[in-house]
Amino acid sequence: MDFKNPFVEQLIDLAIAEDIGDGDHSSIGAIPASTPGQAKLLVKDKGILCGVTLARHIMHRIDDTVVFDQLIDEGAQVSYGDIAFILKGNVHSILQAERLMLNFMQRLSGIATVTRQLVKKIEGTNAKLLDTRKTTPGLRTFEKYAVTVGGGFNHRFALWDMVMLKDNHNDYAGGIVPAVRRTKEYLNSKNKDLKIEVETRNLEEVQQALDTGLVDRIMFDNFTPELMKKAVQLVNGKTETEASGGINGDTIRSYAETGVDYISVGALTHSVKSLDLSLKEF
Repeated sequence: MDFKNPFVEQLIDLAIAEDIGDGDHSSIGAIPASTPGQAKLLVKDKGILCGVTLARHIMHRIDDTVVFDQLIDEGAQVSYGDIAFILKGNVHSILQAERLMLNFMQRLSGIATVTRQLVKKIEGTNAKLLDTRKTTPGLRTFEKYAVTVGGGFNHRFALWDMVMLKDNHNDYAGGIVPAVRRTKEYLNSKNKDLKIEVETRNLEEVQQALDTGLVDRIMFDNFTPELMKKAVQLVNGKTETEASGGINGDTIRSYAETGVDYISVGALTHSVKSLDLSLKEF
């Protein structure tokens, strides 16, 4: 994870301020300030561990004298009873960092776990698994990082780094052809070298996107695997192709076998179960 990224630092600052405020009065009130101690990060679930480097960064932002002994690598498969890391130092500092580390690691580990499960289902095909912009507001940098730890790939980060003309764009613009042409003229006028992706709903729209000669990727939205196979054959390598819309673990293999280049799954980040982790005195 890039800790020089301003989004990362700003969110960590916000998380610390939100949770600690003017002090951890439970720890300050109950435990003498100089009390030393140790704690372990205990895994209570099965999945992919993610966020260890982030936890270390948070711990050392709060107190850089606390020793962070990492025992399991980022992206490793973990099971109940595994110990990811051990902390040694001031108890006040450890308890202040506890919930922040857990909240991030549980969420990111859940995303990495689901991603790894789906990646395994499409092994041996040409398809690559993508995330989407359906992320928790403010947490996108972290959640997209977790997707890569799980073996997936990032789609565009936001609205500014790639053009995606979805059905609403095309309908408001009067169709795919005028939407694409206006967009290309706009990009040229702003001297912006951005890829253009177009969402399509049927084979007729796929052909319209191809006819512009200006599209870098065509998305097949809510196609059946049978129809997608025809769409991939129609494109015939002229652009990149992407499957999207309601694809899950039960159906992803059938889509991957159509020959499509990418499969985007919003559920990687918008509806995952966090991995159960706990910080315990050691």
